[in-house]
Amino acid sequence: MVSAWYMDDSDEDQRLDHHKNPPQPVDMKDVVNLTGVLHWKLNVDTYEEDGMLDKIKKDRGYNYEDVIEISPEKLPNYEEKLKIFFSEHLHTDEEIRFVVAGSGFFDVRDAKNDSWIRIKVEAGDLLILPAGIYHRFTLDSSNYIKAKRFFVGEPVWTPYNRPADEMPARHEYLASVQSN
Repeated sequence: MVSAWYMDDSDEDQRLDHHKNPPQPVDMKDVVNLTGVLHWKLNVDTYEEDGMLDKIKKDRGYNYEDVIEISPEKLPNYEEKLKIFFSEHLHTDEEIRFVVAGSGFFDVRDAKNDSWIRIKVEAGDLLILPAGIYHRFTLDSSNYIKAKRFFVGEPVWTPYNRPADEMPARHEYLASVQSN
């Protein structure tokens, strides 16, 4: 089950949970309102037959997909890539990930107070980060995740590191979450 919480400010290992003390959980309905991040829980054993993933892809216009597998053994330049994924950035397109194995964390900024919300994803979680949201990704202590990535058209992976507040995608994102 997906879970989310406000993060502490510790510089400890990024792969730890980083709960505040006392913990401040965030319900996924509140995550949607505060950030625009969408979530579905799919069955990893039946998603190819049950039609749920196909419906989401069709409804949102995703027509390109690939698979990323992140672990020290599977990803070339693992340490360097993990640092890049954990740098705070935004994209001009949605970031869509369907976790088929393993687990990790997406950290997203609460648009109201700019605090980090950590979202734990596991097998079956499909997460859509809106264009223009500041975010980052890291593995958890299991050091492994395998996820499908979806795109509208050819993939665009260009990260724009913070600050990128002048970008149209950022302005559009802020307008969309402030109207919630």
